[in-house]
Amino acid sequence: MTVPKSARIALLSIFAAALAACSSAATTAPTAAPASAPPASVAAPATAAAASGDAVEAKSVGSLGTVLVSGKNGMTVYSFANDVKDSGKSACSGGCLKTWPALTVTGTATAGAGVTGTLATITRADDGTTQVTYNGLPLYYFSGDGAPGDGKGVYTNWSAVTP
Repeated sequence: MTVPKSARIALLSIFAAALAACSSAATTAPTAAPASAPPASVAAPATAAAASGDAVEAKSVGSLGTVLVSGKNGMTVYSFANDVKDSGKSACSGGCLKTWPALTVTGTATAGAGVTGTLATITRADDGTTQVTYNGLPLYYFSGDGAPGDGKGVYTNWSAVTP
């Protein structure tokens, strides 16, 4: 199947806009997800809003190697380069959170197998939820990851978290 040139250009434009918005110093992300993400109608993992029990654990995720995943749902977690270590704040808000939902807990964050760094929490200024941090940086999911073991959220300024 041949994709029309106009469709390829449109997809590249969306992808470029998404990368530019996530790589800027702004605190919001693009309203469109990167081209490899599912359409906006596809929701983030159902348990992405809150986890309890082990907040994170280390697992092997495809070509990413051993990275942190949610202990509740097995989804890969990511960090955002625009977050400032130990600031107690998240630089991802508004539209950014649609593509990169925060890893939150309803109780205390706990470390599972293989977690060697410091696990803690911050209170999000936008909604008061408790977001998990690792070594002082807030943790997020990627809405384009559809199942445990997916690691599609590595983009400019976004990386999977290593233990």
